[in-house]
Amino acid sequence: MPFARLASATTPTCHIGLGLAAVGRPGYINLDREEDLGEDRSVDALRTRTHELLDAAYAQGVRYFDVARSYGRSEEFLADWLNARPDVVDVVVGSKWGYTYTAGWTTDAAQHEVKDHSLQTYERQRAETDQLLGDRLDLYQIHSVTPDSPALTDKELHARLAEAAAGGLTIGFSTSGPAQADAIRAALAVTVDDEPLFRTVQSTYNALETSAGPALAEAHDAGLTVIVKEGMANGRLAAEHAPDALRSVAEETSLGADAVALALILREPWAGVVLSGAATVTQLASNLHAAVVDLDEDQLARLATLVEEPAAYWQQRGQLPWH
Repeated sequence: MPFARLASATTPTCHIGLGLAAVGRPGYINLDREEDLGEDRSVDALRTRTHELLDAAYAQGVRYFDVARSYGRSEEFLADWLNARPDVVDVVVGSKWGYTYTAGWTTDAAQHEVKDHSLQTYERQRAETDQLLGDRLDLYQIHSVTPDSPALTDKELHARLAEAAAGGLTIGFSTSGPAQADAIRAALAVTVDDEPLFRTVQSTYNALETSAGPALAEAHDAGLTVIVKEGMANGRLAAEHAPDALRSVAEETSLGADAVALALILREPWAGVVLSGAATVTQLASNLHAAVVDLDEDQLARLATLVEEPAAYWQQRGQLPWH
């Protein structure tokens, strides 16, 4: 698996990756985007911003980069950066298929992305991803699998994904929603010729939403690499919005609330890679401090009080505006 490259890394930040959801398109649901991105969200402006983030991340030891077909031009921006940096050969590149970006580079579209886990969508988006990333693609994930997703039962799709795996591509899936644990366990049961199909899982897990934890531990024990997304809860755990318990622990560590929030995830033994979704180089630098945060038992107990009921968490997430 390509993640063996990360397992052998020795930098403190080797278990932190950079996701480009927030900078690959002008509109997203993260809080405070007005301050982070400003008014200029042209293709060129976001391309430049993405390249600055990639440069900074790579220089500080980050080696996993995460994009998706639905993240606007994130694959294109990453491909441009890789093509301009032929010396960068030690990174792991992951993308996702299953959502189509439909916002037309606007922030006020009626619908920003359309979900479809059919074989036809896989074939179309796989060709689109290959055109941009080619053999630099290491990991291809089904985007946001839920327990009722046809991707869990479509045998023809499974066969095509197994063909891709036989060709050297790692196949994974991501999850979203209050039933993430059920989706993870259902995916672990998917096999082709009695062999597990999926080798990675990417799920939402943070100080507010921990319900997928036991299932992620099971996935890890089954040999999957676990990638954690939305560790900052779409900005709800950033300094400007952090709950009092998180804010007080951050003050005690003399680091940012974001670093503490990500450190809380990094300490989980099953967490292979924790994604930063930084939109600025300053945010990224603060996020990367998570690698050196040491939390004591009292601090962990106080942070544990932040956990919300999954249904309430996902309801609030679903109400976040695209802006």
